[in-house]
This record gives sequence, structure tokens and C-alpha cells, in this order.
Amino acid sequence: MSCWDTIADYALRSVGIGERLLPRTDFTLCQQFTLIGSGLIWNVYFGVVALASGFFLATALAMGKASQNRILRTLSEWVIFVFRGSPLFIQFFFAYFLFLSLKNAVPFFTPLSSAWAGALVVLFLNTAAYSGEIFYGALQSVPRGETEAADAYGFSGWKKFRHITWPTMLRLAWPAYTNEAIFLFHATTLVFFSGFPAQGQQGDALYYASYFADKTFNPFVPYPILAGYFILLTLGIIGLFGVINRRLNRHLPQEQRRRLKLRPNLLR
Repeated sequence: MSCWDTIADYALRSVGIGERLLPRTDFTLCQQFTLIGSGLIWNVYFGVVALASGFFLATALAMGKASQNRILRTLSEWVIFVFRGSPLFIQFFFAYFLFLSLKNAVPFFTPLSSAWAGALVVLFLNTAAYSGEIFYGALQSVPRGETEAADAYGFSGWKKFRHITWPTMLRLAWPAYTNEAIFLFHATTLVFFSGFPAQGQQGDALYYASYFADKTFNPFVPYPILAGYFILLTLGIIGLFGVINRRLNRHLPQEQRRRLKLRPNLLR
């Protein structure tokens, strides 16, 4: 079988398209690159959907934490505290058994016991909590002069938030939020170790890397391939968020624009 045949058979295997059976013998580099890359589709899915949806909840949590309404403030603080204070790995296991119990009681919750929905909910809440704290810090750092100028021009309520407070908050929070986005995509590899099942052997990138490592007894080929894919993914995130960062800071002089710097989270 040529490498092109392997790509045709396995490139979309992780989403149920192509050859169903995994290779059993004579493992080639092409097979490993193709299948691990195929599994990366799920990591990208988890990261993109959780980040896009979590962005809005994070904004709401930041506004809630800064609110003068005691109920909203307390609720936002506890959501942020719980999901930032507990390990993501434990959140996966707790959510799986919770969704499994709900599934047995109400069939409506059946999708949540699968990785594509249940694990996504956990990642969504986790990144929203971390991003909410980042946005809250940026919200507290919005220069008072800008809000006073907005008041002088007659801006108030939603109009003031949309045109003055929110853009400035994003500009201040964006470098830290970029690091959170990178961490989120890396954290998607934990889905493989969580209780959520990979249905029909259609797992993520780490699932296929572990498969080849177990079959070949050589972890020094599939895991570096996996790391290489995530390095490329990280570079793509930095590039995309860098473009948005320049857009957010387009009104500032060149020497005052904050450039994005990759600062990996060694501990979290």
C-alpha cells in the first residue's frame, strides 16, 4: 500500500470516514503521521468550539464578578473559583459519572455521556472560568480616564460597554487570553484519559499515538509526531491571535502596541 492509499484510507478515520480496521502489522511512518493527524481533528474540534463558546461565558463571568449585584457577583466568583480551583482531570471524571447518572434517569442526557458532547462541556466551563478571571483583571485595569471621557460624551449602559469598556478590556487581556487558548488546545489531550469513551476506536491524536506506541513498543516515533502536530497548531494559534491583537491595537502608535509573546504555563 502506497502512502497516498494510506492517506485516502485513514485521513478521516477519526470522524468515521474511510477504513474501519486499524493497521496490525508493518507499521509505517506514513500510517502514523496520517492516523495521528486524523485524530487531531477531534482536538481541534474540542479546542475551537470550547474556546468560541467559552469566550462569551467568560465575558459574562467577568461582568458578573465586577457587578454591584451581590447575587451575580457571588455566583460568578464561585463558578470561577470552582473550575480554577479543581484539576481539569478530576472535572472530566466527575462530569462523566454525573452525565452517566443523568442519562440513566433521563434519556435526553445520553449525548453528554459521549466525549464529543460531555468532554466539550467540561472544557467549555473550564476555559470560561480561567478566561473570566483574565477578563475581570483587564476590566479592573480599564483606565478611568476613558470611562470618564465616555460619560462626558453621553455614553452610558450598553453603548458605553460596547464602544469603550469592552474593546479596552479585550486589548488589555488579549496576550494572557492567547496563552489560555494555547493551554486549552493542549488540554484537549486529557479527553483520551478521561472516562468519556472514544466510540468505535475513533479517538483523538493521543489515542492513535498511544496505539502505535503500544503496538511497536517504541514511543519515540508516535509521541514526537504528536508533539510536532501540536507545535504547528500552537504556531497557528499564535499567528491568528497575533492578527487579532494587531487589529485591537490598530489605533495606538507603533511603539505602544503590545506584542504577543509565547509564555508557556509550566504549572497550572
